[in-house]
Order: sequence, then C-alpha cells, then structure tokens
Amino acid sequence: MRNTLQTLIALTLTALPLTGGALHLVTPAMAAPAAKQDQNAGIQAFFQAFDDAELARSPLSKSSRGIKDADYAKWDDFSAAADERRHAANITALKTMRARFKPAQLSADNQLSFRLFEKQMERRIAGYKFRDHDYVFDQMNGPQSQLPAFMINFHRIDTKADAEAYVSRMRGLGTAIDQAIVGARDNAKKGLMPPKWVYPFVLADARNIIKDAPLRADLKEKLAKLGIPQAEKDALIKAGDDAITSSINPAYERLIAELTRQEKGAGTIDGVWRFKKGAPYYAERLSNYTTTKLTPDEVHRLGVTQVARIHGEMREIMKRVKFDGELPAFFKFMREDKRFYASEDDKGRAFYLAETEKAKQAITALLPQWFGTLPKAPMVVKRVEEFREKSAGKAFYQRPSPDGTRPGTYYANLYKMENMPLTEVDALFYHEGIPGHHLQLAIQTELKDVPNFRKFGGVTAYSEGWGLYSEKLAKDMGLYPDPYRDFGRLQLELHRAIRLVVDTGLHHKRWTREQAIKYVLDNSADAPGGVVKAIERYIVYPGQATSYMIGRLKISELRDKAQAALGPKFDIRGFHDVVLTGGPVPLDILEERVDAWVNSKK
Repeated sequence: MRNTLQTLIALTLTALPLTGGALHLVTPAMAAPAAKQDQNAGIQAFFQAFDDAELARSPLSKSSRGIKDADYAKWDDFSAAADERRHAANITALKTMRARFKPAQLSADNQLSFRLFEKQMERRIAGYKFRDHDYVFDQMNGPQSQLPAFMINFHRIDTKADAEAYVSRMRGLGTAIDQAIVGARDNAKKGLMPPKWVYPFVLADARNIIKDAPLRADLKEKLAKLGIPQAEKDALIKAGDDAITSSINPAYERLIAELTRQEKGAGTIDGVWRFKKGAPYYAERLSNYTTTKLTPDEVHRLGVTQVARIHGEMREIMKRVKFDGELPAFFKFMREDKRFYASEDDKGRAFYLAETEKAKQAITALLPQWFGTLPKAPMVVKRVEEFREKSAGKAFYQRPSPDGTRPGTYYANLYKMENMPLTEVDALFYHEGIPGHHLQLAIQTELKDVPNFRKFGGVTAYSEGWGLYSEKLAKDMGLYPDPYRDFGRLQLELHRAIRLVVDTGLHHKRWTREQAIKYVLDNSADAPGGVVKAIERYIVYPGQATSYMIGRLKISELRDKAQAALGPKFDIRGFHDVVLTGGPVPLDILEERVDAWVNSKK
C-alpha cells in the first residue's frame, strides 16, 4: 500500500508513474520474438508497451500527464493485491527484456535505456521485500492529505464532463481511504507502526478535511471559471456535497477511529532498527535513494566530514560581517535576530513570496549564459494550501504537465514564518525552482525520442543532488551578494550534510529523536521549529534525506574533473546539458556520461 502511495508522493512532486489495478503481465509487443523485428525498434516498442500497461492501471498517472479519458473519474487501486500484481509485472518485464534484447545489438541510446530500465526494475523488486515496513499514514506522505492534494493540483476542469469526473473522484475517495486503512491495519498487526508522535499529525489532517471541506472549495473555484449555466454548476456542487456526506466524511471518520485505536499501542522508539528486519530494510533504502553501495557507517562518516567543511566556510562569512564571537554564538544570532524573519501575518507572507519572485527574476536573466538547453514550460510560485501546511514540508516543486496545460509550481510553506528565515529565500528557490528542480524536471518532461519511463521516472540522488548543486551554482553565477543570504545558502547545505549524520544516527546508530534534534541545534542555525519538523521527516522517511548531499558531491566532483581534463575547452553550458538532457540516471551512469562527453571534447 505505502509503496504505491510513496510513488503518488513522487508523482505530486515529479510525476512518476503510479501503480495499481488489473494487469496483463505480458503484452504482445513485450512478448514478440526478437527475430521478427529489429532490436532497436523492438526495444522501443517494449518500453512503450510497458508504459501503456502502467498507464492502463493508473488513472492518476494519466491525470498527471494531462490525459483525459474514461479513467479521469477514477482512482488507482491501492490494495495489497494491486501491489502484488505490479511486482509480478516488474519481474516479468525485467526477465522479458533480458531474454529478448542483446545490448551489443542496440544503439547507444537504447543501450542506455536498457541499463536504466534494468536498474529501475531492480530497485523496485528489492524494495518490494520491505513494502510493509513503509508507513501507510504519516505526516509526510499520508493519503489523508496527499489524495485531496492530488485532486486540487492535478484534476483540471475544462468541461462539464471534467467536473462530473471530479465529483466521481470525490465519491471514490472514500474507497481509496478505506484501502489505506486496511493496509495500515495489516501492518499494525505485524508491529510495523510509526512512532506515537506521528498520529496526532495524521489525525489533525483528517479532521481538517472534514472541517474545512477543501475539495468542495476547489470544485466551486474551478466551476466558477467554467462557461456553463449557473444551474448546472449548482447541481454539480450539490453532487459534490452529497459525495462529501456519503463517502468522504464517513471514510475519514473511519480513518480517525482506526488511527486513534492504533495510537494507544504505538511505541516511542523512532529508528527502523527496532524492527526485526530493520537493518536490511535501512540498507535497501540507502541503496535505493543514493544509487550507491555506501554503508550506513560510511554515510555517517561522510556527513561528519562535510559538516566540518561547511563550518569552516561559515567562519569566513563571520569574518565578512565582522561578527565578534565563536560559531555557536553566530548560529544563535542568525537563529534569533528578528531582522532575518518576515512578520507572522499576511504582510509578512506576502513579503516572503515577493522576495521569492525577486530571486526568480534575478536568476532567470542569467540562464542563457550557463545552459544550452532551457525548458519551454513556465514556472509559478505558490503558497502551500492551508489545509495541509501544518504537516507539509518546507518547500517543494511540482513538475509541469507534458501537454503544457499545467506550469511547473514552486510551493513555499508559510504556516509559521519563524520556520522560514529570509536568509534562505534565495537558496531554497534555486533548489526547488530555478535552476534546480524546474530546469531538471521540465527539461526531462520535454525530452524527445526517449522512453516514457525515462521521461517521467526519477532517481532521487540525481534529482535532489541537482537541486543542491543548483544552490551553489547560483553563487557561481554571481548571486548572493548579501553575505547573510550567502550564509543562508551554506546553512541549507549544512542542513543536507547534517542529514547524513542524523538519518544514519536515528536508523542505524539507535539515536533518539531528542539526540538527533540536539545534534542539529548544536551544529547549525536551523530554527528550532524547523529542526523538529526535519527530524520527524527523517524518522518516517528513512534514507531519503541522504540522497541530496551524496548526489550533489558527485555532480560537483564530475564538474571539477571535467574542468581539469578539458582546461580552456571546458564549456559549462555543455556540461549542464550532458547532465540534464539524458534524464534522471543513477550516479555511476551519470559519471560514465560525463566521462564520455569529456572524451568527445578532447
């Protein structure tokens, strides 16, 4: 269940294909004998057939790509049986590809697609063994908030039929929530439950859905822009109200009852080491997210080293601003001085968004000097919706639709301004927006002549590594003239280095939540509220947070190596193109691609 929903979270941010529903394990295009068709044409047909099969069982994937058909009114199947069918399909597809196609007979690009598909299936298959270790409901990824957010952000209403499909999805939301409840109940029977502190967040989200009815407000807002008679709009709103009364609210009441029951038996240990298979589960998560073979101890040591490096760079900022004192005192100053925060009101929130727009304008003007390939899709800045801002992350990005009807969107969470220091406005936007996730994901979405699993898939270390690399790239481009904003950049980089320490600390070295919080407060200028929120994220999302720094270090290493090898022949635009125009790849394959580019330039 959670495996499928984690992919939904990824979809919300990066439009990865979803799963669920009935599946024919082998389609004719996938099973045709290799002798009957050219290997290159054959493997392209194979990838297309696989993607068609995934789309056929995933109405949500279709919506994310802007596809409207008979499934526009439906949800994915989030049952355990659907997960089992998808797992079987992955195994079959991998065996079929290996049996039918010989890499030596493929073009260079199809060889790359072969390897990427192989690695993607291997990661999926390895992760399936631990599917019940992932929490179904938590404050980061739970369907209690993510499914309504999907409706709001992905279900367009351009016609009356679209509105009717929206109402049908409202009716079906109850079934989707019930499937999630079954998954959570099954895991709880095995003792695989999140820590006790998680439950109040999820329960609050569920109660907000009942109290605020965000889908009713969204339906009404979208209908207001639709050119149909008011009587028809009123009828649709009434139908939506009926869906809330008959399906959504009862399902959320059942969710509240089940999680209230589970909360009483939940434990207080945070790390996944507490589970019987906790150690191999965590090792698999690290491997999945980083695409490396680094052990938890190696990741931990790398984090300690990077924390020390960044502390040194922060001391240089202290000299620039003539701060009198040691680094801990500077952290306290940066954390507590009111000048570094917007006011806790509408004016302060508007100011924060205006500063974000300013950062957007500054860097957009410089892009042609640093990138040969730029996306066509525009990007907008939005505030996280109020119904989910209490539990949502600090900031995130939603990729554009392939058909151009939905722009890329940078979301800033302005629930508490004390958790969003103004010193980090620029770097946060450069990571999540431009030149970070927007350039990477929009370019990926617009790729031509590559299989859809490459166009819509993702590799966490690659994408998050690019996002963190983009924060430093903006400095290379001449931005962060204010030393305090430059400190904010370093603070965010430090935040990612600390993740290597605390994520492994929590899940491998058996740290408590309080130990992890103390480490962050002692070693950074993070706002206390933000520290707690971050640690709570790492607890329910083991391994994921380590991918940022590991990916960033690899991209920076490859750039330095290419510059050293090419000297005056090095072209930063060409380097960025080779990193971005192949789509997301594991870090070892990224290194091969950059090495090949360097050799071609020699």
